[in-house]
Amino acid sequence: MSISHAPPGSSGPDISPVPASKAESGDAAPLELVPLVPTSSRRTRVPRWLRRTTGPLVLLALWQLLSSTGVLTSDVLASPGRIAQVGWDLIDSGSLTSAMTTSLQRVAIGLLLGTVIGTGLALLSGLFRVGEDLVDAPVQMLRTVPFVGLIPLFIIWFGIGEAPKVAIITLGVTFPLYLNVYAGIRGVDTQLIEAGESLGLSRWGLVRHVVLPGALPNAMTGLRYSLGIAWLALVFAEQINADAGIGFLMVQARDFLQTDVIVVCLIVYAFLGLLADFLVRTLERLLLQWRPTFTGR
Repeated sequence: MSISHAPPGSSGPDISPVPASKAESGDAAPLELVPLVPTSSRRTRVPRWLRRTTGPLVLLALWQLLSSTGVLTSDVLASPGRIAQVGWDLIDSGSLTSAMTTSLQRVAIGLLLGTVIGTGLALLSGLFRVGEDLVDAPVQMLRTVPFVGLIPLFIIWFGIGEAPKVAIITLGVTFPLYLNVYAGIRGVDTQLIEAGESLGLSRWGLVRHVVLPGALPNAMTGLRYSLGIAWLALVFAEQINADAGIGFLMVQARDFLQTDVIVVCLIVYAFLGLLADFLVRTLERLLLQWRPTFTGR
């Protein structure tokens, strides 16, 4: 069907059928819709895993180049090939596997104790004003004391066994968790509290359904930060008369000037920390699915 304007003096528009031959000839062909593609989608996208591995690979290639040209001597820093060979020898002999197991146990115990203590103090201080008056000031005072400086006291109090090592890790984990959980609790919007009260939620209901979910993002950030501090504290803790662990291997390598073994131990520390951070980020994505956030462009 086509609609044409009527000539002057007529009563209305002229409605007449379009001949089939004219429609088939293409004169009345329908318009084609062209989809709009964003400019960012037109560019060739590099896989993210490839982008993330580019930096370490470039650094590794530069390291190998400096070692091959003699700029870095083996006395200063062994080549990547030598590091890989030493690492394989340590794994084959079982010494590196045993050391990793011991270090992981120390970090796990210290992280568990620090999480319980830090989170418990944050809940007490964040949920109750009386708790804040009693807890926050002492925690802030202790937080400013370097935990490494407490190693001599821990040795006097706990001896030279496993207790001071775990205590150092626990202390390093406690304060970041306390600060982040406390900030998360006190950062909950008061309008959400008022809305919960208007819906008839009890005090425990407000804590369970409003306060704790609101503080969870900060708590996960504190956990990630605490994991980094835990591995840092482990390095110092395993210098205390250790007879096992990654730090023990580093002390032995230092005594014999084995820079390749020291670098292997540092790489193991780095990979264990990266693995722990990946696990926490995965847990964070699972627990915070209700909270969509900006992921970058």
